[in-house]
Amino acid sequence: MTVNNAVRALAGVMVLLSVALVYFVSPWFLLFTAFIGLNLVQSAFTGFCPPTFLFKKLGLKETK
Repeated sequence: MTVNNAVRALAGVMVLLSVALVYFVSPWFLLFTAFIGLNLVQSAFTGFCPPTFLFKKLGLKETK
């Protein structure tokens, strides 16, 4: 698995988790979903994504 694949997988898991939290706990968790979406948009424009540092330290390969 590459860093890019891991970032996409993490984003998908976080969105699914937030949907489950909205359904089972509170609609206020929609703010968490919005935060995830905003982070994805900013990383598309800036290229900065904090989880990439973690995945690199874990030994995942970067795509070229």
